[in-house]
Amino acid sequence: MTTPERNEPHPSADERAMLDGWLDYHRATLALKCAGLSDEQLRQTPLAPSALSLMGLVRHLTEVERHWFAVVMAGEEPSPVYYSDEDPDGEFHLTENDTWAEAEATWQAEIARSRKVAEPRSLDELTVRKDGRTGELFSLRWVYTHMIEEYARHNGHADLIREQIDGATGE
Repeated sequence: MTTPERNEPHPSADERAMLDGWLDYHRATLALKCAGLSDEQLRQTPLAPSALSLMGLVRHLTEVERHWFAVVMAGEEPSPVYYSDEDPDGEFHLTENDTWAEAEATWQAEIARSRKVAEPRSLDELTVRKDGRTGELFSLRWVYTHMIEEYARHNGHADLIREQIDGATGE
């Protein structure tokens, strides 16, 4: 894996460039937290009793990307990649057969799909699917903001996990 480049959006960027930029920044941050580690290290769950691992976080965010952009925004109906009704937290249940190569490729493919779904849409465009709890639709702006929050929260988890694995700290 090459070290990902991470750039903050320009401070005076327009709203769309700002949202795209911060989401990409946080995607790159997670990739940086995973960089340079072996599959075994990426599967480690050093914060017992938590089942969180760096690879599990990447697999989880693959599912989150798919849900918000493909399913909710575009109305597609792809099957989940890692979880099922029988194992609703399957993205975190790793075996020695799970590899970074597969997890990263699947994550990057889902990011590419998310970009393709978002690119032609206005920030004001509403989702195709309604929220299961409130019955409301979301704007693409809301989806972007939620995704930035989701990545930022999980990048905090990734910071702690990475520090426990090899002592690496930093942004």
